[in-house]
Amino acid sequence: MTEPVWRMSATDLHRAYSSGRLSPVTVTRTILDRIVTLNPKLNAVVHVDANGAMRAAEESAARYRNGNPYGPLDGVPATIKDSLVVGGMPATWGSQLLKTNKPPADELPVARLREAGAVLLGKTNVPEFTVQGYTHNLLFGSTGNPWNPDLTPGGSSGGAVSAVAAGFGPIAFGTDGGGSTRRPAGYTGLVGLKPSIGRIARNGGFAEIYNDIEVLGLFGRTVEDVALTLCAVSAPDARDRHSLAFQAAVTMDETHHCPARARILYLPRFNEHPVEPEIVAATDRVAKVLESAGCAIETGPMPFDIDDAAAALATMMPAGLAMIVDKLGGPERITPALLPMYEMAKSVSGSDYLSALNYTTRLRRQMAGFFAQWDAILTPAVAAQPWARDKVFPETIDGKPASPRAHAIYTGWTNLAGLPGLGLPADLDANGMPVGFQLIGGYGRDAMLLALGRRYETQAPWADRWPPGFN
Repeated sequence: MTEPVWRMSATDLHRAYSSGRLSPVTVTRTILDRIVTLNPKLNAVVHVDANGAMRAAEESAARYRNGNPYGPLDGVPATIKDSLVVGGMPATWGSQLLKTNKPPADELPVARLREAGAVLLGKTNVPEFTVQGYTHNLLFGSTGNPWNPDLTPGGSSGGAVSAVAAGFGPIAFGTDGGGSTRRPAGYTGLVGLKPSIGRIARNGGFAEIYNDIEVLGLFGRTVEDVALTLCAVSAPDARDRHSLAFQAAVTMDETHHCPARARILYLPRFNEHPVEPEIVAATDRVAKVLESAGCAIETGPMPFDIDDAAAALATMMPAGLAMIVDKLGGPERITPALLPMYEMAKSVSGSDYLSALNYTTRLRRQMAGFFAQWDAILTPAVAAQPWARDKVFPETIDGKPASPRAHAIYTGWTNLAGLPGLGLPADLDANGMPVGFQLIGGYGRDAMLLALGRRYETQAPWADRWPPGFN
């Protein structure tokens, strides 16, 4: 039986295009039709550029006919998170304050994806200003999880993961300021890469809401597809000085090499912070798979103070939100659920914010020392499984009262430290929902992390796992 084109990976699409078995025009039209049919169940895609996508697909098909495609992403359909700027498309950041915003030019990573020949289908939904762990805003409403549309796909890249998991293109761009690739990827059975700071150069987008800790994130159904995308968009650029830490783009060869006996610190729990036992059990099984694949898995003390990291984030996030909201005209029209965070910013002093920045500097030095001896850290991606799609956060975790960011305890410290993090699928829980985990690597070791993900993927393949109702 021939596999439907919407289930094909970017890698397989490129092979099919190159052989002449498929055309980007046919594939793009099929996926656009699928979005029309199924997106109303999910509300993942909030703007579709059908005309632009078909033009790009026709141009790609001509390149394949002439034997000169731009590369392995030529003709591959992709979606872009609505906190990123795509020339000629709305860029609302999920806010009524930006309802009419339509920038004329792509921001840098989007331009590079377009230059690689990818077919940009449209924009995916976000929580307003991407500061929450579910996906809802007053402009477009809430987004559902393809595995259960009544539940959230997480946030803030909820629309991005929902789109890929539902077959609305094999790759997507998101962002990650506190876990917004790794948590949603885990909730939807996908691969999500949060790169090192600077690994994907940024320019031409929205203002930095969290200083330098938010980066562009990548989604796919396989490690290979995420690696291909990283290679296409990861060249340094002088307009982003963080990117000058790297001399060149990542190569595919680099994403196949990691230490034969990678030394991995396994941290199933962060002190006394609650986590659902089913998540720990699934991550325990991941540790055993990695161990059987030749990795050295060890448990031990945490190499940083998670409560200090959480405090730094709790300072930076409200301050960043307030800066953006005040610049755009004030809080009267923002999502009511954001008002407590906005008001919290009033109690953040300049000294408080500088202390948070100084903490990130210390954490980055501390983790550089740690990764001189270790290859990776393994943890769950989340502390709680998906909850109702219209609810801001789970109020209890493992029967204990939970604060708004308690579900995200495992991820935000990585952003502060500037490290790469790879979210991968572990198992399905008792309700048939995906459980995710993350691998964290040393600064700049994004390719090694992908290689480690490949090793796990070989032992525990999941690419043929599709949500019921969307398969």
